[in-house]
Amino acid sequence: MKFEDLLLEIGGFGRFQIFILFSLCLPRINLPMHFLLHNFLAATPSHHCAIPHQEAFVNLTMEEVLLISIPQEPDGTYSSCEMFSQPQFHLLLNSSLQPENDSIIQHCQHGWVYDHSQFTSTISTQWDLVCEQRGLNQATATFFFIGVTMGAVIFGYLSDRFGRKAMLLLSLVFSVIFGMLSAASVSYSMLAITRTLTGVALSGVSLIILPFGMEWVDIKHRTFSGILTSIFWSIGNMLLAMVAYLVREWHWLLVAVTGPCLLSIVCLWWVPESARWLIANGKVKQAQRHLLQCARMNGRKDFTVSPEALRRMSTNKKPGQSYSCISLFRTPVLRKISLCSGAVWFGVAFSYYGMSMNLTGFGLNMYLSQFVLGIIEIPAKMIMYVLVNRVGRRQSQAWALILTGLSIGANVIIPKSETLFLAIMGKGFSEAAFTTVFLYTSELYPTILRQNGMGYTSFVARLGGALAPLVFLLDEVWRSLPEVTYCGVAVCCGSVAFLLPETLNVRLPEVSSILPCLTGSLLD
Repeated sequence: MKFEDLLLEIGGFGRFQIFILFSLCLPRINLPMHFLLHNFLAATPSHHCAIPHQEAFVNLTMEEVLLISIPQEPDGTYSSCEMFSQPQFHLLLNSSLQPENDSIIQHCQHGWVYDHSQFTSTISTQWDLVCEQRGLNQATATFFFIGVTMGAVIFGYLSDRFGRKAMLLLSLVFSVIFGMLSAASVSYSMLAITRTLTGVALSGVSLIILPFGMEWVDIKHRTFSGILTSIFWSIGNMLLAMVAYLVREWHWLLVAVTGPCLLSIVCLWWVPESARWLIANGKVKQAQRHLLQCARMNGRKDFTVSPEALRRMSTNKKPGQSYSCISLFRTPVLRKISLCSGAVWFGVAFSYYGMSMNLTGFGLNMYLSQFVLGIIEIPAKMIMYVLVNRVGRRQSQAWALILTGLSIGANVIIPKSETLFLAIMGKGFSEAAFTTVFLYTSELYPTILRQNGMGYTSFVARLGGALAPLVFLLDEVWRSLPEVTYCGVAVCCGSVAFLLPETLNVRLPEVSSILPCLTGSLLD
């Protein structure tokens, strides 16, 4: 008997599974509130060089002081990073005149003045991360995703070794600790370190939740559970816009998005460990207890199963034997799956965060842009629910990512008036690709390697997430270079998805191909 058959006997999708899925949805809501927090945490409001007071300014208005102290850009706005070394009083007579000579233009010497109408404070205004320090501001997101990258490997291995539930709770506890320390940061260095460690902790939440839930549901409802869990990411997206709108001070914003992790810990305390993982690791008595609990909650009170029957279902894994990410590359089939899925994950994350961290380019204010781009994800997920069940995982994955790239690339040639439409289309395709890749990858790896596989692919994805914010700096070379880069990577990585095997209506693999006892399914 296979575990899938056992699930059908106890109710493959009853009240027990619904309880587990909704318990996992709360931490899922919290994830985008941290992963996309950079949009508001490091927002850079309008600013110009601070102008030291002079006696000659006494009878001038603020607008006149700016006119004679700050050079203007071609569009008529004041420069954010330059000032005149001495006041240009002749501009009061005719503001269209040019400065006497370019040598009097210099970088800001006395700091900056920021527009606080939208933000009370951000890390940009706190530590003047503008102009020459703009790279440090973008690097804040990169530090966070570097942490997520490291955490993917750590928690991928640990959750396969010590269990899904224990590592999920541990990651939430550390998320609270480092999230609160980030809010208390008194220097940029402290913030960079604590945000990196927060990324490490939240990585466990990100990569464990979906496989954890899917391991409790039958084949028929596997897609539904994956889409349902993913929808709560979009809800978190929209909630981030609302929280950021209400909390305009960056310290308290960090507190506001970290607090819900405490509630997640309480909810997950009552969620049982994955019976599939317990059986695969020889812990059959504990698995039996959870399976009987599931049967009772689902109304299958006559169900019985012996430890011996569960022991016969377990894999050939020897006691004390463990696997790591290296095991993902030890056979040709696993090696092909790992290399191709890694490329797909990189492209998905690179393009998704490239779009999600460019809220100012869509013609709406930041909060409305965040909300709109969050809400558009929900119909995209609904459409993918139909497509992955009709045309399969592979085709859906490949075309969703390719169309994401083409939508981004179209920004280079389409007029600005159509930017919002393209953003909505691109964000929809991007989220469709992200939704599919979690579901697809969870179905490609066997139980004893599933979290290692998710950890490895998440590691590669977070490399993409870490690089995505830095690509915006390429606009100094060519204004359209960031869009071209995102487009090229998404199209190339989407094409790689065609090389992966189809998993529609296929049992979750229980036995790894690194074992000598290969049996049917994907890993043959």
